[in-house]
Amino acid sequence: MFKKILIANRGEIACRVMLTAKRLGIQTVAVYSEADAEARHVRIADEAVCIGPPPSRESYLQMDRIIAACKETGAQAVHPGYGFLSENEEFAKRVEEEGIVFIGPKYQSIAAMGDKIASKKLALEAKVNTIPGHNAAIDDPQAAVKIAQGIGYPVMIKASAGGGGKGLRVAYNDQETAEGFVACKNEALNSFGDDRVFIEKFVEEPRHIEIQILGDAHGNVVYLWERECSIQRRHQKVIEEAPSPFLDDATRKAMGEQAVALAKAVNYQSAGTVEFVVGKDKSFYFLEMNTRLQVEHPVTESITGLDLVEQMIRVAAGEKLAFTQNQIPRNGWAMECRINAEDPLRNFLPSTGRLVKYQPPASKDGVRVDTGVYEGGEIPMYYDSMIAKLITHGANREEAMSKMRGALNEFVIRGIHSNIQFQSALLQHPRFLSGQFNTGFIAEEFPKGFLKGSVEPSDPNRLPALASFVHRRYLERAKLLEGQLLGHEMKITQEFVVMHGDTSYNTRIEQRDHGYQISVKANQGKHTMTDYFLESDWQPGSIRLIYRLNDGPTACAQVERPGLGYVLMQDGVHFDCVVLSPFGAELQRRMPYKAPPDTSKLLLSPMPGLLSKLHVAKGDKVSAGQKLVVIEAMKMENTLFAAQDGIVADICASEGSSLAVDQIIIQFAK
Repeated sequence: MFKKILIANRGEIACRVMLTAKRLGIQTVAVYSEADAEARHVRIADEAVCIGPPPSRESYLQMDRIIAACKETGAQAVHPGYGFLSENEEFAKRVEEEGIVFIGPKYQSIAAMGDKIASKKLALEAKVNTIPGHNAAIDDPQAAVKIAQGIGYPVMIKASAGGGGKGLRVAYNDQETAEGFVACKNEALNSFGDDRVFIEKFVEEPRHIEIQILGDAHGNVVYLWERECSIQRRHQKVIEEAPSPFLDDATRKAMGEQAVALAKAVNYQSAGTVEFVVGKDKSFYFLEMNTRLQVEHPVTESITGLDLVEQMIRVAAGEKLAFTQNQIPRNGWAMECRINAEDPLRNFLPSTGRLVKYQPPASKDGVRVDTGVYEGGEIPMYYDSMIAKLITHGANREEAMSKMRGALNEFVIRGIHSNIQFQSALLQHPRFLSGQFNTGFIAEEFPKGFLKGSVEPSDPNRLPALASFVHRRYLERAKLLEGQLLGHEMKITQEFVVMHGDTSYNTRIEQRDHGYQISVKANQGKHTMTDYFLESDWQPGSIRLIYRLNDGPTACAQVERPGLGYVLMQDGVHFDCVVLSPFGAELQRRMPYKAPPDTSKLLLSPMPGLLSKLHVAKGDKVSAGQKLVVIEAMKMENTLFAAQDGIVADICASEGSSLAVDQIIIQFAK
C-alpha cells in the first residue's frame, strides 16, 4: 500500500479522496492554484504545493508541474479525481513513465474509451448496443448540417473529448446544427484542449442511466448496479439516484453485463462508468465510458457499502477485488443533489464570491455531505460551480426523498446564490415523485426557467403562520428592552396581517404553556381558516427555524429579515412578506407605488465573469435576437442577445475585462 499520494484536483473531489486516504493511513499532498491558496483541500492535506495562476490551463492542467510536485514531496501515486486531467491519456502515461502510479485505468484504456468516436467503434466490436450516428470528427458547420440531415433530426452534437455537459448541444434544424457545432468546438477546445466534434441520433424521451464498473489488474471486472441520472438541466446532472425507478431486473442485468464486456475489451483496471441512453420501451444504447470516478459515485457507495475511492487505491496498488459479482449487495435507495453556485431565479447564471454563511445539515442518519468549501471561503470564477453534494440513503425511495427534502431545508448558504430552492422544488414535483420522468423533465416542467411562484405550497397557510410566529418572537424580544416609560410599556397584540405580494392573511397568535396557538385566513379567495399549534424554541437572528405543527414531525424552514420584512424558505417556496398590525396594514395599502428604474436601454451583465467576445461596435444597428456579447464563467460560454431593435450608443466594457453582476456592458440610443 502507498504511504503518500498526491491528489491532482481541487474542491469537493480532492477533499473526498483525502478523507479516504487518511482513513487508510496514507499521507496526502494537495496541489493548488493561486486562487485556491486558502481552499479546504489545501487545509486538510498533509502537504500542499502551488502549481500556478488561477486559470486551470495555467495550473491544474499543467502536467509538468504536477509531476514535479510528486517528486518534490515523494508522492508514490496520483489520484486525478474527475475533470481536469482525469481522462487525459498523456498525463496517465507520463505519470507511469516517471515511476509514479496513476490511481485510475491504464492510459491505453483511457485512450480507447476516453475518445467518444473510438469508444463507439469498440463498443460495436464488443456487441454493445450503440446509437446510429456519424462516428468520425466533422470539419465544418456545413458538413455538420449535411450529416445531421442524413441521420434525421433531432441530432446530438458532441465533443469527442467532452464531459460534464460541456461541448454538447441538441439540434432540431439546420440552423441549430450549424450554431451548435461552432459552440461545441469552442467549449471543447477551452475545456479539454480537443475540438473534435461528432453527431449522433438523439433518442426522444430518453433516460440517462449509467452502470458503475470496477476492474482489477488480475482480469476481474464487476458491475455495481446502476445510477439514474435523467434529471438534467442543459445536459448537466442535477439529481442522481440508485437504483433506477425505471429498470427491471432483466434490463439491469443486461446493461451490467454489456458494461462488463466493454470494460474487459479494453483491460479496464479501476473504477469507471458506462453510460447508456434508455428509451421508454427499455431499449438501451451505449453513450460513452467515463474512465474516472463519477461525481455521483456516493449513491453507489450508499447502496453497496463500498468505498469506491478505496477500491481505486487498492486496485492501483495491485490488489485483487475482494468480492465477486454475486457478493455485491444492493441495499435500500440513495439520492444525490448537486448543490451549485448559481442563481435559479436568474436562469441559473453563475454566482461567485464569499460564502458569508455555510451551514450544511449534519452528516448522520442517512445524510451525507461531500464538500470542498467552508464558511468564509471564496467561490472563484475560474472553476466549476459545485459547492457540495448532498446524499441521502433510506430503506426505499420514499424514505430517501423524505430525508433529502429535510436536509435541503436545513442547508444554509448565504453570500452567494445556490440552487437549493430549485432542488427542493424538484423533490416536490409529482412527476419526480412518481419516477415517470426523462432527460427532458426540467425543460418540460420549467419552460420559462425557475421563477418565484413556480412552486405552490401544499399548505398555503403554513408559511404565513410561521411568519406571524417569527414576528411575535421579535416583538417579545423588543418588549424586554429596559428604560420603557412606566405605565406605557410595550404591549404585544394578538392580531396581525401578513402581506405577501397581492395577498394578505389575517392571523391571530396566542402563547400557550409550551407553544403558540395560531389561526390563519387569507383575505382573498375562498381560503378557509386554518388552526395550528406550533412548538419551537427558535430565537430571533437564527436562520434555521426548527418547529413542530399539531404534534407532527419536526420540520425546518429558513428565515431572514431584510429590512422590516421577512423571507421564509421551505420546500422550494420563497415567501417574502411584511407582518403588521391591522392598522399598519391599512396604512401600507395606501402607500404609493414606486416603479423600478428603466434599464431597457442598457445591456447589463447577468453574472460575474470574463467578457470574452464583443459582437457589436459603437454606432452599430442591432436587431432583436442578435448576438451581442459572450461571457465566460465557470468554464461555460454564455451568449447575450439583443432584446429589441436599437443602435449601440456606447460600449462600456472591453474584451478580456472582468465583469460584476449588473455591470453595464452596452448602452443603446433607442
